[in-house]
Amino acid sequence: MNLVRSVIFYIGYFAAMLVCGVLFLPPSPFLPLRSRYRLLNLYNHFIIAWFRLACGVRYEFSGLDRLPEGPAVILSNHQSEWETVYLQLVKPPVCTVLKKELLNFPIFGWALRLLHPIALDRSRPSRAMRQVLTQGGVRLKEGLSVLIFPEGTRVEPGKRRRYNKSGTVIACRAGVPVIPVAHNAGECWPGRHWVKRPGRISLVVGDPIPTAGRTPEEVLAETEAWIEARLQEISTVPRPAEAPPRDNAKRVETPVG
Repeated sequence: MNLVRSVIFYIGYFAAMLVCGVLFLPPSPFLPLRSRYRLLNLYNHFIIAWFRLACGVRYEFSGLDRLPEGPAVILSNHQSEWETVYLQLVKPPVCTVLKKELLNFPIFGWALRLLHPIALDRSRPSRAMRQVLTQGGVRLKEGLSVLIFPEGTRVEPGKRRRYNKSGTVIACRAGVPVIPVAHNAGECWPGRHWVKRPGRISLVVGDPIPTAGRTPEEVLAETEAWIEARLQEISTVPRPAEAPPRDNAKRVETPVG
């Protein structure tokens, strides 16, 4: 049954992408940025609703009323594609940090280009890190929020990875709050497998974490502790007590691993 549901889901997924590409992409370049986000994010709204209907998934959202006015840095754990779709909707317009290869996909990549993402070459981590810090600050000054997944890649439920601090560096430099987000989407939408599972996706938004007068390390420690505590509460897969030692190689956070 999960296989059949997943096939039905992907039929709708790609059909919606094609329809939105034909109807929404041509006028989008001529729209103001905020109107462009509203138009192109209709696809995101459809995918979230279609996933629930086609795959038998229930949603439980909490804390959305805690979202502050003005730009912020959104930091979330990363398990699947689901959160990259949904988190575009919680505080638009949102600038997404992503790998530049995604911009080459027909329709999908063309739409991404119109949303002012920060597109990184992850084969050059030092340059990518500078790009995140520089362009992230510019986007915040422009009034956009910035979405970063500090684990740097998708991490399966029940596993942990050290968080990187570039998101909190951006927030501290710009003086904007960090919004922590925790979810268990990978339990229904696996990050490395196309077959979806029914169940419940819980997503929790925390209170904005202030950055004024604080170091990025302090803010990151508070953010990671909050996210991991919420994951302990909402996950059906047991969480490890600690993350493994940090990799020696530099990692750059992206929303799609």
